[in-house]
Amino acid sequence: MRPKKLSANTATMFMEKEDLEPKFLKLWKTGELKKRVERLEDLLESCSICPKDCGNNRLKDEIAACYSGRLPIASSYTPHFGEEPCLSGTGGAGNIFFGNCNLRCVYCQNYQISQTWKQQKKNETTHERLAEMMLELQLKGCHNIGFVSPTHFVPQMARGILIAAENGLKLPIVYNTNAYDSVKVLRLLDGIVDVYLPDLKYAENDAGFTYSKVRGYTTFAHLAIKEMFRQTGDKLIFDENGLLQKGLLIRLLVLPNDLAGIEENLRWIRNELSPKVAISLMAQYYATNKAATDARYILLSRRISEREWFNAVSLLEDLEMEEGFMQEYESASHYYRPDFMDTEKPFKDIRDFIYKPEKIKMKVFG
Repeated sequence: MRPKKLSANTATMFMEKEDLEPKFLKLWKTGELKKRVERLEDLLESCSICPKDCGNNRLKDEIAACYSGRLPIASSYTPHFGEEPCLSGTGGAGNIFFGNCNLRCVYCQNYQISQTWKQQKKNETTHERLAEMMLELQLKGCHNIGFVSPTHFVPQMARGILIAAENGLKLPIVYNTNAYDSVKVLRLLDGIVDVYLPDLKYAENDAGFTYSKVRGYTTFAHLAIKEMFRQTGDKLIFDENGLLQKGLLIRLLVLPNDLAGIEENLRWIRNELSPKVAISLMAQYYATNKAATDARYILLSRRISEREWFNAVSLLEDLEMEEGFMQEYESASHYYRPDFMDTEKPFKDIRDFIYKPEKIKMKVFG
């Protein structure tokens, strides 16, 4: 669905045109972007890019938990129409999907590229080629550049942005992350990233260990999202076409048997951040990867029920959350099934996010 356009008589104010300029351009013009890139790359020498703090020298291609070395791995890049409508718009979100991951989610829908490190080695590319991908997506009419699973490749991402900026990139940067991020790295991204799009996967650390194979997921995700909130506040900034230019939008994927702890996550967002922080409630879960085949994960072996979905939806109203999107239950789990064997078009052209003013409003604050 196309993004809802705000009428002139809404109580919303758009920022002045110059304030809609992507943040990284301001840093680039002052020379600060280059300095940030260099500081991020220094962290690769004894890798502390994510909370795992592996300590391997990725500048010498030593690999550890994420199986990634000095160069970025870009498994796919494409205009994507399955994001929230304020990101997809009519031209698509310009998504670049990094290979490998610092998590090992047993239900990962992108497992073909996130958990196949030997195969992904062939998708290793240069920083210059990564920049070219951004510029190609811009030429195709995409509204933004969305980096998907960027955590373990932040320095490479930043270097690519620097090169792209030198060659005419003018689109906002979307950081689409699992939120298992380092606060010190996120602070170096302040002024580079325009839109933070984190998952908040679990309300308890034990669930993160069982289903994503990392320690302290919730603890680190809370710290990371607080830092994102510090940078953006609770306001979403749109252009005149209703396309998101700056802000924080937190994704909550509803899992079977409430393994994600949706109510606890919403309460944390409301109480620790703000009830005005935008939420994207997602119904797209389906059993895949190990969740579909391994008896140890039987609680994840089915689609969410209609009752589970509507219980989650009702929490938005009960907790007076004010901003965001929700997916359409009937179609979401059928269409959000990527096939990364087709690297040019892994997703179907889907537009299943819907505007639900009676449940959760999507509006802009000025």
